[in-house]
Amino acid sequence: MSPHGRIAFRRIAEKAAAHSELIVTRWLPDGRREAGEWVSRNPKRADKRLGSFKINLKTGAWGDFATDDRGRDLISLAAFLFDIKQRDAAIRVAEMLGIFPYE
Repeated sequence: MSPHGRIAFRRIAEKAAAHSELIVTRWLPDGRREAGEWVSRNPKRADKRLGSFKINLKTGAWGDFATDDRGRDLISLAAFLFDIKQRDAAIRVAEMLGIFPYE
């Protein structure tokens, strides 16, 4: 465990979901909003066009429907996109939002 304590995953994920459009436009700028989702190319594969990689802007849940890549929140999306552990992704997202990452 960190000397700071436990990571506040739920609080960070909820705050991130409240700012999801700001976050995903920064991470996936080539996408576009379609209804309540951000649709983008998956930068982790040779994705030629928009359509299969989607992020729910209300919940932060995401998935690439051409692969098995998916997650429940923007923390898991950060871990996926930046090849980092969930803990490090949570800290990165918290710092991006200007919130304390620990409980």
